[in-house]
Amino acid sequence: MRVRKAVFPAAGWGTRFLPATKAQPKEMLPLVDKPIIQYAVEEAVAAGVEQIIIVTSSQKRAIEDHFDASLELEQLLEARGDIEMLRQIRHISDLAQVAYVRQKEQLGLGHAVLVAKELVGHEPFAVILSDDVVVSERPCIGQLIHAYERTHASVVAVTRIPRQDTARYGMIAGVPVDDEPDGRLYKLSRLVEKPAPEDAPSDLAIIGRYILTPKIFDKLEQTQRGAGGEIQLTDAIEALMEEQDVYGYAFEGVRYDAGTGMGWLKASVELALQRPDIGDEFRAYLRGLDLT
Repeated sequence: MRVRKAVFPAAGWGTRFLPATKAQPKEMLPLVDKPIIQYAVEEAVAAGVEQIIIVTSSQKRAIEDHFDASLELEQLLEARGDIEMLRQIRHISDLAQVAYVRQKEQLGLGHAVLVAKELVGHEPFAVILSDDVVVSERPCIGQLIHAYERTHASVVAVTRIPRQDTARYGMIAGVPVDDEPDGRLYKLSRLVEKPAPEDAPSDLAIIGRYILTPKIFDKLEQTQRGAGGEIQLTDAIEALMEEQDVYGYAFEGVRYDAGTGMGWLKASVELALQRPDIGDEFRAYLRGLDLT
């Protein structure tokens, strides 16, 4: 069955970015001139995803407004003759079919995925954390979809990280799949959530891209609250591994952790430098800074 739907958990408080996120969702913080979540939605659409399911809370109305049509703004731009900006604004609301579901309590990533169960139905689906911005020639989630089509099993995105950073991530244990030509696919045997460097089973960390079979919902319903009183998605995936194969895919591309202040700054600078309209001017500005 084809992967047609993607779930975007977006109900968290965004406390790392306070006070900026006191009245604005962290997913709406701009990277250059687009909000963080739009990069992720565009990635999903480029990979062939047809329905976007955004898990929100009462504080996230701005996300819904962003992906909705704005007739007044469109009329203003049309009257001014700003056709290029009008095209960009209409592109946002035309990206995909977008549905919303409320997470009434912030009980962790696993719970956020679980509340999307009725909208997902009984089919494989993607989970995308918009904090992880991935720039690549092939959409990152599209790479995972391709791996799912080969394995017919759940696939998580993994990337190599410095050993000293393992306590910030879920880490995998697994072996490379021998008959895979690109050497990027691993069959998983264990997941370890935020281990100390000496306890990490590898240097391959899970980042915010998943393709999951619908069986994950059964496991999430059975998962007890873990660290911080939250339902952890990694716990449910480990339970799933007792019944189904799960794979890790070391994706191609550059990943930015835009969920931290420093990661957001790095992403802002590097994405601006890649822009054909402002990149050269911004590069010249950076070269002129006195950094001593």
